[in-house]
Amino acid sequence: MTELPVDLLAKSASTGMKEVFSTMLGLEVEPGPPQTQHDRLESFGGIMALVGIGGAWTGAGRLLISPKMACTLAGALLMSTFEGVDEEVLDAIGEIANMVVGGTKTILEEELGPLSLSIPTVIFGKNYSTHSGKVHDWLVLPFHCGGEQIELRFCLMPTHANARAGFQMEAQHI
Repeated sequence: MTELPVDLLAKSASTGMKEVFSTMLGLEVEPGPPQTQHDRLESFGGIMALVGIGGAWTGAGRLLISPKMACTLAGALLMSTFEGVDEEVLDAIGEIANMVVGGTKTILEEELGPLSLSIPTVIFGKNYSTHSGKVHDWLVLPFHCGGEQIELRFCLMPTHANARAGFQMEAQHI
């Protein structure tokens, strides 16, 4: 398999997101329609938690939320109330992203084999841009929770060795 089917990734990510939100946070999320977006330099505001994925497939999962939603999610996870974004809120969002991407990874491993996760990185600001080298398309999954939008993004591609093996297998079938 040299290209990950979008529907497999979308279904796995949606399942991972719903499980974490219902089990760990006691919140329900409503998924919106997934879409593919070409990686381009764009400005963000709010909080982005990024978790890298490695193995035969490599890439990342990103969770993008507003500061208000970050306080809500951190409060649900830590059973507390937060009036503003602080270090504790950012740590909680990193952990939530880790659980969501980890849940997705676990589901995908049935098809893709063993995968690993990086330590979450959390970015908070008003006007920042991101760019991922050699990444062309991201699967964008919008969710709604408590009147707020949450965006989950994934990009996965075969590692060089996996892509070469896939190409060789395809060539043998010709």
